[in-house]
Amino acid sequence: MTAARKLPLPPGNFGPPLIGETLKFFTDSDFASKRHAEFGPVFKTKLLGSPTIFIKGPEGNRFILSHENEYFQVSWPPSVKKLLGPLSLSLQSGHTHLARRKLLVQAFQPRALAEYIPAMASISDRYCQSWLNQKELTWYPQLRNYTLDIACKLLIGLDHGSKTQLGELFETWCAGLFSLPINLPWTAFGQAWRSRTKLLNEIERLVCDRQTRLQANPNRPETDALDIMLNARDEETGEGLSIEELKDQVLLLLFAGHETLTSAISSFCLLAAQNPQVMAKARAEQSQFTNQPLSLDLLKQMTYLDQVIKEVMRLVPPVGGGFREVLRDNEYGGFSIPKGWSALYQINSTHTDSTVFPNPKDFDPERFAPDAPKLEPFSHLPFGGGLRECLGKEFARLEMKLFAALLLREYQWTLLPNQDLSIKIVPTPKPRDGLKVRFEKLATS
Repeated sequence: MTAARKLPLPPGNFGPPLIGETLKFFTDSDFASKRHAEFGPVFKTKLLGSPTIFIKGPEGNRFILSHENEYFQVSWPPSVKKLLGPLSLSLQSGHTHLARRKLLVQAFQPRALAEYIPAMASISDRYCQSWLNQKELTWYPQLRNYTLDIACKLLIGLDHGSKTQLGELFETWCAGLFSLPINLPWTAFGQAWRSRTKLLNEIERLVCDRQTRLQANPNRPETDALDIMLNARDEETGEGLSIEELKDQVLLLLFAGHETLTSAISSFCLLAAQNPQVMAKARAEQSQFTNQPLSLDLLKQMTYLDQVIKEVMRLVPPVGGGFREVLRDNEYGGFSIPKGWSALYQINSTHTDSTVFPNPKDFDPERFAPDAPKLEPFSHLPFGGGLRECLGKEFARLEMKLFAALLLREYQWTLLPNQDLSIKIVPTPKPRDGLKVRFEKLATS
């Protein structure tokens, strides 16, 4: 028996046989906080058939995220594994993960991001005009279309992606990601699995068409992430990504550039509307940049807007945490963490911990002011951390900041009465009634 095995297991309950506490985990947004209150910073439970340890706080996050490939390895629910595909970066580990990450991250370097801004701004303007024409709307579904259109345009060069067959298939695929992996025609997973096959066919067609164009004109400028990925070469082997791997990676990037971003942008829209003083201060900052075209350099100067977005991502992080498989016996906080169990690092619980963020339920961008006390590492981690920190975090920050700046400069939105604004957490946070608003042109003095 290892030294770690001699230590006690964390306190907690496994729940009923087989199912454990899975249903409570997915339906109760306070699942973790209730158990931490009862059992302390480390507790055990059973989720998705696996004994699972929850570890709370910055030090717990640091412990899990800094021991990648040593004590822990990335893990996903069975439905996610199957629908993302075996070649997806999210499922790769060790040297393969690092090598593929180096290839894919080239699509999110500053030079590439700067090239994305005109298309991102154009799509934003088009959607804002549509919302003006509607005057009153349920915003969240249309924000999903907005982020999908941007992802399709900038990742694979597809215009109006939400209106294409690929867009329809993609929504069906997304709906089955976090579901029971029962492959029958009427289940969410079964429908998602069939959509995945059709999606990959569509993506393969786009990839092959782009390869043909690149071969015909190898010196053409790179216009989107697909161009960059097709030209990227492994530093050691000199090899590029195969078509089969590109298909899984493109599907992952579309998901990452759509699902979580929609959540983050809708949270900004909701929280800004609920906090008029913050909105007014953010608008005042934008008045300094009137008529200046948006660019990476200009966006960097919007320091208060940066604080607002950080606070949005603290209060409503698009992802609440991350599962890891325990590779070998280890220990934390005086408790044994056995090989073969699962461990969960927690973003949401850390962001709402009053010992880390005083008055954590308050929306207060001043937490991130330049003169505010410096946060402990792994305290604010909306994009995760360590070796598996979100690959497209700079793309996400760019889209959020550009969208927010445009709205603050030119538009106003108010929440319509008689709607449920509480947040539904799974699969990503969103207002229960879809965020109903009145959207208008900003009145000028």
